[in-house]
Amino acid sequence: MSNSKLKRVHLKFNMLIIRQWRQLNGATPSTSRNWLYLQTGQQYTGANQCRQNRQMATSVGAADAKTSLEIDGKIYPTDDWTNVTPKILSYLGVKKHLQRNHPLSIIRQRIINYFYACYRNSRGNPLFSVYDQLSPIVTVEQNFDNLLFPADHVSRNKSDCYYINQNQLLRAHTTAHQAELIACGLDNFLVTGEVYRRDEIDSTHYPVFHQLDAVRLVTKDTLFGRNLDLEIFEKDWQFKVKDAPKPETSSKCLDQMKQMCHTLEAVKLMEHEMKDVLVGLARDLFGAHLEYRWVDTYFPFTQPSWELEVLYNGKWLEVLGCGIMRHEILQRSGAHNNIGYAFGLGLERLAMVLFDIPDIRLFWSNDSGFLKQFNEDNLHKLPKYKPISQYPQCSNDLSFWLPLGVDVDAGFACNDFYDLVRSVGGDVVEQISLVDRFKNRKTNKSSVCFRIVYRHMERTLTQAEVNEIHKSIADACVETFKAEIR
Repeated sequence: MSNSKLKRVHLKFNMLIIRQWRQLNGATPSTSRNWLYLQTGQQYTGANQCRQNRQMATSVGAADAKTSLEIDGKIYPTDDWTNVTPKILSYLGVKKHLQRNHPLSIIRQRIINYFYACYRNSRGNPLFSVYDQLSPIVTVEQNFDNLLFPADHVSRNKSDCYYINQNQLLRAHTTAHQAELIACGLDNFLVTGEVYRRDEIDSTHYPVFHQLDAVRLVTKDTLFGRNLDLEIFEKDWQFKVKDAPKPETSSKCLDQMKQMCHTLEAVKLMEHEMKDVLVGLARDLFGAHLEYRWVDTYFPFTQPSWELEVLYNGKWLEVLGCGIMRHEILQRSGAHNNIGYAFGLGLERLAMVLFDIPDIRLFWSNDSGFLKQFNEDNLHKLPKYKPISQYPQCSNDLSFWLPLGVDVDAGFACNDFYDLVRSVGGDVVEQISLVDRFKNRKTNKSSVCFRIVYRHMERTLTQAEVNEIHKSIADACVETFKAEIR
């Protein structure tokens, strides 16, 4: 890339950052350091904290009664889609992936260093740029529309995402920034950051986790070199696409060989480069003598698409998803003449395996006994986590009747209940499972029973403490869901 073009790219990107901060803060980037997030605490610290968490949960349960929500000094209108909680908002700005000597930061830097070494220009400088502080507040267009998610795609549901309102949400993946960065003129970049999803509660799931996404775009000259007779695009492909029936968006109907616009030679060369680089990344992380396999899959934003799995401790482990970028995304972003690949991975998934970390909640611990075990000075030394102490579990069941006419997935979403429990109980809640459900034929009312397992990461919980948390959850359940405790 020439110096003049590089300057234009940097200018466009700086304008993008300024625009983002103005949208979020109503001010210039100089105010970006003054985040004024709602302070709610991240773990149970006693009866007062539990009562405060319950108040947060019930206030969120009545979110439809509010007309606005303040985040970092900016007022956002709320509507029927609003489901973000103060507890979730308290994670904004924490940025564990940038905390030095944190296991997530170590894995992030290992991956960045690998790409710096793989791709260099003629002067020996890294081709890939890194963006790790982009705002997690994005639009529905950024998170879904720009990435060709169908309007009825399940991942758009309120039960899956944290919506500020019907037009804005906390990003569900770092891929949300892909189209906008390409539109700024960037062609090789990595994006890291926290993402937010409503999900089940257990040792491997948390509502906030961290991803790393990458995009590499090339032109005909870069891809084919001196083979001037080869082309990226099929001849007259625009007319073929225009006349072709609109494809459905499912894994069964998208051609896994290639997109209609691309030549087979271009796709195979791009696929070979991508897979070679990503297998190299897996070997860098897991060891040179690695057994791996590629599995065909479907993503709305790539075609063809694959998942890379590695054999680790006798089990196949999914490491990342990748594919050839849909050309519609590149066209809309101004990269008409390019072809590219993209991939994404979860930092927690890799760190839990490579460091032998048994519980995803540990990544949010500030306990020195946990943090002192990791050191970023030697990135190639990945120590195995040594448990500080194994505190006992306490489990309680919570059974309740749902209002008349309401049932699981019919007016009551389990993810709503998980969110409420997380907001009230905090990080002492280790896991939740739906253990029973039935419908009374006489009253026509449905009953559910959830088993909640409590365990503090840093001390032993007393049964009295657990009972108080459990009662607060039950009270919040009655108030939020109009439930009747059994």
